[in-house]
Amino acid sequence: MDQNDILKSAPSFVIHYVQQQASSVQLPYHNMLHTEKVVEAAKQIASHYQLNEDDFLVVLVSAWFHDLGYYSGETTGHEAKGADLAAQFLTGKGVDDKIIAAVRGCIMATQMPQRPVTMLEKIVCDADLFHFGTDEFPDRNKLMRKECEVALQKEISKKEWRASTIKLLQAHHYHTDYCQLLLNEKKQENLERLLKKDKSAALEFVGDVISQSSANTDEKRKVEKPVRGIETMFRVASTNHQRLSDMADSKANIMISVNAIIISVVIGFVGRKLESAQEMLVPTMILLIGCVTAIIFAVLATRPKIPDGFFTPEQVDKRTANILFFGNFYRMNYDQYYDGMKKVMADSEFLYGSLIRDIHSQGKVLGSKYKQLRISYTVFMYTLIVSVLAFGITFIFFVK
Repeated sequence: MDQNDILKSAPSFVIHYVQQQASSVQLPYHNMLHTEKVVEAAKQIASHYQLNEDDFLVVLVSAWFHDLGYYSGETTGHEAKGADLAAQFLTGKGVDDKIIAAVRGCIMATQMPQRPVTMLEKIVCDADLFHFGTDEFPDRNKLMRKECEVALQKEISKKEWRASTIKLLQAHHYHTDYCQLLLNEKKQENLERLLKKDKSAALEFVGDVISQSSANTDEKRKVEKPVRGIETMFRVASTNHQRLSDMADSKANIMISVNAIIISVVIGFVGRKLESAQEMLVPTMILLIGCVTAIIFAVLATRPKIPDGFFTPEQVDKRTANILFFGNFYRMNYDQYYDGMKKVMADSEFLYGSLIRDIHSQGKVLGSKYKQLRISYTVFMYTLIVSVLAFGITFIFFVK
């Protein structure tokens, strides 16, 4: 089985099949544009989870074929038709039955309401409805309405379509952690925009919430937005720290490279002439010592510091363990780490405390990095000034 050949020929097969049926089937939404966007989203999610080659193949082939059944007849049961076409294609490529079965499962899992079981099925399902949590949702939703009108052969009012879309968004949830963190906030914004446009749906939605728990509705409303704001704050802070860390590493790399070049040039060209020009020794040593010192501090800024690699159950019980940082668990087995993570996820105070501790630790590391980088750059700057002056004085007063 040549996986690269399959990944290259699958799009060609799908595009050719669609072109053959294009004259008899017109789909405003479930067309090649939608398929390509689903494939792009599937690649993004699969890359995040670092799938192996076989799993990556399953996800991408499923994404290409998941809606191909729309072009072979009735929309009802199109998932099964798409799965059959995918199986036919893969069988012709000599693919193992296990992979074909996995592709079938992924395509069938996209049937609404989605009920994925395996991780690969969850990835494909989230890729299929990825646009729910993006700015493309309003435009894609309009195309879906047009397609439904064509299929039902009747006009659907904006109010009726909006109400059905609201119910769909309220019932939908992303299955992978990655999409939940990435898309939930925007999906909620898309839902709230629809609710504002449809006052009756909004009142019904609020009424349902009040009927479920009228005593603490006001408290929930006060808590919901701060919780989302807190999660955004943590995400932004962590991203900013990572960006600053990358910048520090880049600056340290520049300092190491520049000083290493200077040292090699000085040793190569000036070192050979020191025997006949002893007066050049002092400025040369100043330059070399300064460059080496700058390199040392730049290396210290990027040198990783790894903790012991484990935490104790007592630390978890006392909520003092930061189990979100790999350096605190890389020497532990999976079961120990899993037990710790369950306790974190079950306790919101512990969870937020761990996030705070993680960001604080990142800040301390960044502070140490930038402090050592500042010393490195300062040493480099004064070394250049002093050495240039020393070389100038030497040439003026000592070189004849």
